[in-house]
Amino acid sequence: MEIQLKYQKELEKLEKDNKELKKQLLLAKQHRGPNKTIKKTLIDMYSEVLDELADYDTSYSLHDQLPRVVVVGDQSAGKTSVLEMIAQARIFPRGAGEMMTRAPVKVTLSEGPYHVAQFKDSDREFDLSKEEDLANLRTEVELRMKRTLRKGMTVSNEVISMTVKGPGLQRMVLVDLPGIISTVTKDMAADTRECIRKMTEHHMANPNAIILCIQDGSVDAERSNVTDLVAQVDPSGKRTIFVLTKVDLAEENMADPQRIKKILSGKLFPMKALGYFAVVTGRGRKDETIQQIKQYEEQFFRSSKLFRDSVLSSGQVTTRNLSMAVSECFWKMVQETVEQQADAFKATRFNLETEWKNTFPRMRELDRDEMFEKARGEILDEVVNLSQVSAKDWESLLADKVWHRISSHVFDNIFLPAAQTGNSKSYNTMVDIRLKEWAELQLAERSIEAGTEALQQEFMRFMENSNKLSDPVFRPLKEAVLQEALRRHSWENKGNHMLRMIQMNALQDRNVTDKQQWDSAIKFLEKGLKERIETTDKVLKEMLGPSTKERWLYWRSTTEEQNKRNYVKSELEKLLYSNYTHEPVLNGDEITTVRKNLQRAGIDVSPEFVRETWHPIYKRHFLNNSLSNTYECRKAFYLYHQGGLESEIDCHDVVLFWRLERMLNITANALRQQVMNREARRLDKIIKEVLEDFSQDNEKKLQLLTGRRVTLAEELSE
Repeated sequence: MEIQLKYQKELEKLEKDNKELKKQLLLAKQHRGPNKTIKKTLIDMYSEVLDELADYDTSYSLHDQLPRVVVVGDQSAGKTSVLEMIAQARIFPRGAGEMMTRAPVKVTLSEGPYHVAQFKDSDREFDLSKEEDLANLRTEVELRMKRTLRKGMTVSNEVISMTVKGPGLQRMVLVDLPGIISTVTKDMAADTRECIRKMTEHHMANPNAIILCIQDGSVDAERSNVTDLVAQVDPSGKRTIFVLTKVDLAEENMADPQRIKKILSGKLFPMKALGYFAVVTGRGRKDETIQQIKQYEEQFFRSSKLFRDSVLSSGQVTTRNLSMAVSECFWKMVQETVEQQADAFKATRFNLETEWKNTFPRMRELDRDEMFEKARGEILDEVVNLSQVSAKDWESLLADKVWHRISSHVFDNIFLPAAQTGNSKSYNTMVDIRLKEWAELQLAERSIEAGTEALQQEFMRFMENSNKLSDPVFRPLKEAVLQEALRRHSWENKGNHMLRMIQMNALQDRNVTDKQQWDSAIKFLEKGLKERIETTDKVLKEMLGPSTKERWLYWRSTTEEQNKRNYVKSELEKLLYSNYTHEPVLNGDEITTVRKNLQRAGIDVSPEFVRETWHPIYKRHFLNNSLSNTYECRKAFYLYHQGGLESEIDCHDVVLFWRLERMLNITANALRQQVMNREARRLDKIIKEVLEDFSQDNEKKLQLLTGRRVTLAEELSE
């Protein structure tokens, strides 16, 4: 026995020297050249594969088939301490008997020149040789565990990933799980015990997971929860390694040394294992260092009665031997399963490629990001097309939009009231006053609104034409970009004051200089009157219901209210026939007369009902009269030019609409310059900003670029 201990001591010395040489070698490689990068170790690449698969395969069906060491045990059995001994650092938070591990922690161990730890999603390195960094690391682990907890939950299934590097560390991936509990305390969620059990079963269910079963040697074997669970998942024990902790306490308290021998030979617990190990992970003090724990462990087994009496063999004790055995088993499992998964990947790839060839022939495989870039190019091409619109087309579109915005105000608030004045002087006075007020307060703003609408409409037209020819899969994205760009775009206010001055100057001029301008104004007036008559007829149609012809041909009927409106209409038209130049407002006597006539026919209506019916009827009457008068003014230019209009024909309406038409043309020209010189470029910039924002928003791309073609290309690119 003494000779065995002597050789063990020499072996440990050689290993220590070897560790120092490896550290120097790694440092030499690291500083070999400034342009050379350090190659990732095999274990680092394997761990990254696990993380990538966890993100890619949301069902975990593939991710859960790859090897890792799952550390399971009852609460306070010492499983976290075992993991820390393997990692050679006190990296986990600890509490006096309370639950500290609340989420799975995946720890990737690998060799490195310095003893450091780092989280998967962070660039910060913790120096494990410094107590301050160790304390910060433990705090960070605890905070991350708390962040994974949903409201009202005690444990979480979300995995926290970290790497630990250092000289002499065995390369492997371990997953530390919350300890299995027997009792749910008041400060825990009611389903905590069941959640931990399901989580443990889920991680052990991976057929390629090595189960590191931790059993507290200081408690009675009959109180163990974990051994039954492990026996159910791995009854043959082909991937289980049994670890008995706190052997020092077990030796101190146990009267029968043969009981420990039975445990470590697999004859006591109802489970089987590849190997059985006994370890000591310190005296249970928080301030113990790894080196102190190792020294205590070596000292204990050197002087242990169990060891001296050959109850335990030298290969079954210490965390160093355990770590080597676990690493050997881990890499054997990796070699077997990676080949299987590679074959599975090839088969999946072949199936996906076959589906693409049959479903989307003659199409390139573009993933979501590539499709977004293609759609971006098409959208920007349409922005360029805005610059190809001619000045004439812009001015025509802008003039139509401005007139559409202001025509109601012109007819209802300027033209109609002025026409009731009765003479040319009053007519011109009212027109001048109202035009000036309107130009000062509203006209420029309405014009800019029309300009914005025209610019947006033209761009939408290009986009709609593009959608007819482009890939349908881009349509939701293009529409979303268009809507967001239009929402952000607003007309610059720099030119408002200048536009207002131009419009006011144009409206003040009343001198029609040639016959061509006169004819153009008459056409403009006729067009405006016909549009208003058509609009008024639609209002009357809705108010009066279907005509007699429509009722006969299409079997339509009128409501009771529409019948009353028709009777009122007949009475009101009689008033207009009797007084062709009737004022726009009914007086009280006329309303009373209409009501009495209707009452004789058995129809009772209110004065307000009569007035409501009167307004559109009078408006149509007035507009038709104005249109007839316009026809008479077609050949009156020379009378107007000679100053004889007042005595012959009333053509002041033509002059008013000449002023309006001239203002429209000047406004359209000014807006066109703003569009071509400024606003189109601003819209182009906004669209590029929207596209850039969307390109950074993966959820937005996922929402807008959909369909089997997209998802299949994504799967093929991964």
